[in-house]
Amino acid sequence: MDETEIFEAERPRLLGIASRVLGDHAEAEDVVQQAWLRLDRALREGQTEIENLPAWLTTVTTRLCLDRLRARTPVPYEEVEVADTAPDPADDVALADTVGIALQAVIDRLSPRERVAFVLHDSFGFEFGTIAAVLDTTPAAARKLASRARAKVAQPAAEDVLADWEVVDAFMAAARGGDFQRLLQLLAPDAVVGADEAAVLAGTPASIEGRDEVAAFFNGSAHAALAVFLGDRPDYAWYLKGEAKVVFDFEVDGGQVTGITFRAAPDVLARVVRRSGAEPVTPRPRRSSDD
Repeated sequence: MDETEIFEAERPRLLGIASRVLGDHAEAEDVVQQAWLRLDRALREGQTEIENLPAWLTTVTTRLCLDRLRARTPVPYEEVEVADTAPDPADDVALADTVGIALQAVIDRLSPRERVAFVLHDSFGFEFGTIAAVLDTTPAAARKLASRARAKVAQPAAEDVLADWEVVDAFMAAARGGDFQRLLQLLAPDAVVGADEAAVLAGTPASIEGRDEVAAFFNGSAHAALAVFLGDRPDYAWYLKGEAKVVFDFEVDGGQVTGITFRAAPDVLARVVRRSGAEPVTPRPRRSSDD
């Protein structure tokens, strides 16, 4: 198997690592492509000393991810202190795969090095020696980074709960992307959709009940909706020729959408104000200091 075949075989794994570290599939694809370009350049320049190509690709991809994270220039924040004697649930490698959008929001608030250590160890099962080589640190320091990150993820502070606008933007991003499973994660079990009379006349459904039914309705739809405020509520609205025609008025409780009401009454539309959307979802910035 030549280098190109090895790279193609490793691509899904590399893309999985980059997607989890960066929280953005498109950016992850770009990073993996950059890793290939570096490999191609190394081969053309006669660098034949790569003994373990999968490990080399993992290191290059992860360091490219680190560069991307550092380029986002997070505002420094106080680190959460974790006692050295605290239990280290290192065997719980499935932790990062058991929750959905809320976990990604917390991961987004970790420092770059914490984020890499946590994702590589807890999501992909890498040994701390390997992680240390990627981060250019010691295995003990890599373990501490992962432990500190795990503590933040396992016991997020109240401020780590998704804000209403984050939930709304995540829901709409999932709807447009046809991500049915994420829609289910973001909907409360008894979620409902309703509509005022003007919206029904405009063609919206009068009522939809239940998480599965609401998710199915929105799955792959709402491409023409834009992020708005209705008063101080973060919502979306369907626009036509630059004018809001129907507002998707969200009700959010505990990080889940409990209801959406289509509104098209003139007095409601008059209160709609455009806001900058977050696609992909950008959680509220927290202070980060590990880098």
